[in-house]
Amino acid sequence: MNYKPNLFTLFFLLQLATVSWGQYAIRDPKAIPLHGEWVFAMDPNEVGETGRWFRDDAPLNRWNKVTVPHCFSVDPRYQFYTGTAWYRRTFPWQPTTGKRVLLHFDAAYYETVVWLNGQKVGTHEGGYTPFHFDVTDYLKAGTNTIAVSVNNNTWRRGTIPGSKDYNEPNDPFPGWLNYGGLIRPVYLTVEPEVYVENVKIEATPDLAKGTATLKVKARIRNTTGQAVTPKLAFRVEQNGKTVAVNWKQQPGSVSSSQIAVLEAETSLKAADVKLWSVDQPTLYHLQVVAATDTVRTHFGIRKVEVKGTQLLLNGQPIKVAGGNRVVDYPALGSLEPDWLVEKDLRLMKEAGMELHRLTHYTPAETVYDWADRNGMLIITEAGNWQITPRLMDNDTIRTKFRQQFREMVERDWNHPCVIAYSVGNEYLSEQPAGQRWTKDMIAYARELDPTRLYTFATMRLNILPKKPEDEASQYCDFISTNTYGNHAPILKHIHSLYPDKPIFISEYGTRADGKDGEAGQVTHLEKFLSDIRPLPYVIGASWWSYNDYLSRHDGTNPDGTRPWGLVRPDRSKRPLYEAHRNGMAPLTVEKTAWIPGPEGVHQLKLRITARTDFPAYAIRQYQLKTGFATVRIPDLQPGQSADITLPIAGFDKTLTFEIIKPTGFSILAQTIDLTNDTRTSNR
Repeated sequence: MNYKPNLFTLFFLLQLATVSWGQYAIRDPKAIPLHGEWVFAMDPNEVGETGRWFRDDAPLNRWNKVTVPHCFSVDPRYQFYTGTAWYRRTFPWQPTTGKRVLLHFDAAYYETVVWLNGQKVGTHEGGYTPFHFDVTDYLKAGTNTIAVSVNNNTWRRGTIPGSKDYNEPNDPFPGWLNYGGLIRPVYLTVEPEVYVENVKIEATPDLAKGTATLKVKARIRNTTGQAVTPKLAFRVEQNGKTVAVNWKQQPGSVSSSQIAVLEAETSLKAADVKLWSVDQPTLYHLQVVAATDTVRTHFGIRKVEVKGTQLLLNGQPIKVAGGNRVVDYPALGSLEPDWLVEKDLRLMKEAGMELHRLTHYTPAETVYDWADRNGMLIITEAGNWQITPRLMDNDTIRTKFRQQFREMVERDWNHPCVIAYSVGNEYLSEQPAGQRWTKDMIAYARELDPTRLYTFATMRLNILPKKPEDEASQYCDFISTNTYGNHAPILKHIHSLYPDKPIFISEYGTRADGKDGEAGQVTHLEKFLSDIRPLPYVIGASWWSYNDYLSRHDGTNPDGTRPWGLVRPDRSKRPLYEAHRNGMAPLTVEKTAWIPGPEGVHQLKLRITARTDFPAYAIRQYQLKTGFATVRIPDLQPGQSADITLPIAGFDKTLTFEIIKPTGFSILAQTIDLTNDTRTSNR
């Protein structure tokens, strides 16, 4: 934006430069953060609104100080409270003519009501997606008071996620905690009267020619009293170089107090096209100027498609391991500071998890930004977690789901990491309501974003059906199945039903507190790999779950935990972590010869083979690193091998090495016995 804050506002910004601001990234560079100290109060009797707790002069002597972003469910003073809670703070403001001021919430769980200077601004339902309000007409010069009520009671029917209607014990409890509060950043932006509300960029490569087409759709909001025809300008950069010119625009106007989508298109020549992939996550940066407004976003150029039983990334088959990450961390609950996102996703990546299924709700956008930069594929899912047939046929539930799905898609549609959207998890997909839901929601989603693949995570294919048309996976681009055990016969049965669709195992795994303990997790993984590697139609497998988490779902331990993870709640690694890391490496390393030499200088010969079973994808620019040398591994297609020779000086009996991806992640650590003639590998 071309907005220049006055001295009053600059002082305000300096006052807000708190520790909290540094821990939670806001993507919008013009954001005026409302992080930091707020006051907080519980409202279990639902008297806050009738008692006018939102008014400027409301007494605050019984309110407590908290730091926003804030999850009241893990605050020791309000731990596991379910109900309405209130937040308040004041901030200075000096209105500027010819500008609009928007109040943004990146997420608040779950039902939110906002007041500004004693007036109700608006409401929002949905716990994980962003929303905003135009508050220009509510602001005043000087001190302003914002009050927000947040209710986290998603144990009742009519919410997403919500309680079931089977009238059985523990029906109200979903699989994760209803962590409540202002869980993500809150901030203001100042916009011109005609501004860019959202931008969608579709980057389509021509794999044969090496070129690419860029299509930009800019949603323009006109808040003035007359129609406007804003002039658009575009700039695309890659690594600091402008790479897109000669834009073709469709002229258009925006009526008074309306929005309109204006489109433009250009082409990139082959020399300027660098494809985004898991090992080469090249990003481009787009700037859109509309009248006096400027917005920026990043994107990648890649092609994701399904052909027969294959998932293709940029025309090449890819089979990858993954994980389901539950947003849960001790003393943070559902808060996702930048350091935790970095910690979790790095651990996942180094465990061989190239494909991240985002459980059953939308995490912070920081997750997607990290995945874009570091090459992680994402299947993202909105909140249908085991919604019952009666609820799936309910018009109100359908409307709420569409709203939350739209908010998710419109936030994330420029992220190259997002390859697919899911319309739900573990609902009764063989029943008419489940069939209707899947067909209708995928059709709705394709209208929003036709550039992605669509699926849902089914549990019904483990026992049903006998005909493909008896279950809703018929409407999906690929099958996603939550299958726990008996993998080989179940997957073969699914393939017989849908022989032309790839199969993604969206959940599998076993808990660390089973009869065989943590060692049982390792054994389970080894058996799983032996079952799926002969099956060419399995394109991915996502362990449930990457991390342990708290829950009140049936089967949870008395301490409140569900110990499924490769890592414990504090992210310390279980034995399963290294087993998954080694088993999910896309290559194997085998000692083929040990040749003693004169004067203690020997030769170690290794054979590097790119897996052709699972996981499997092209190996490019990988390195083998020891304590004394780093060797480039020749580029390999699945099934190909290359021999490398390492000079070994000294009399060590073992050699430890790592395999390093071109993105810098260590994905395999192995120790070889140099004195033993037996060949070793990580098979």
